[in-house]
Amino acid sequence: MENKELQKQLRYDTAYLKMAESWSQLSHCQRKKVGAIIVNDGMIISDGYNGTPAGFDNCCENDQGETNWYVLHAEANAILKVAKSTNNCKGATLYLTLSPCKDCSKLVLQAGITRVVFKDAYKDTAGIDFLKDAGIEIIQIENTDGGF
Repeated sequence: MENKELQKQLRYDTAYLKMAESWSQLSHCQRKKVGAIIVNDGMIISDGYNGTPAGFDNCCENDQGETNWYVLHAEANAILKVAKSTNNCKGATLYLTLSPCKDCSKLVLQAGITRVVFKDAYKDTAGIDFLKDAGIEIIQIENTDGGF
C-alpha cells in the first residue's frame, strides 16, 4: 500500500476502534468492558460487547468478583449476530478493544475474518499468536487519539 492509502486505512481503523470503545460502555461487566465491531466491504455488519446471554441477569461477576463462566466475549457476540443475519464475515475486519483470547480466536478464524485490529493486548497472547500463525493480519493501535 502507498503511504496515502496507509494513512487513510489508519484513519478508518482508528475510527472503528473508537466505535468499539463506545460500544464497550454498553457492557454491564465490572472487571472489563470490551467492545467489538465487524466491518466488511466498508460497512459495519455487526457489533458486540461482553455480557450475559439474552434472558440472563446482566450481572457478569459472581460474589467473589470473578467473571461468570457463561459470559460471552464481545467478539463472540458480534460473530453470533452475523450468524443470525444475511451477512457473513468472509474477508471482514474485526475491531476490538481487547485482543481475542484463545477460545475466541478459533471463532474469528472459523468465521472467515481476515484482519483483526485491537487496542489493548489481553494478558494471554495465545489467541493472537494462533491468528498470526493462521495468516490473519493483526494490527494493534494503542492510541485512538491519532489517525485524524
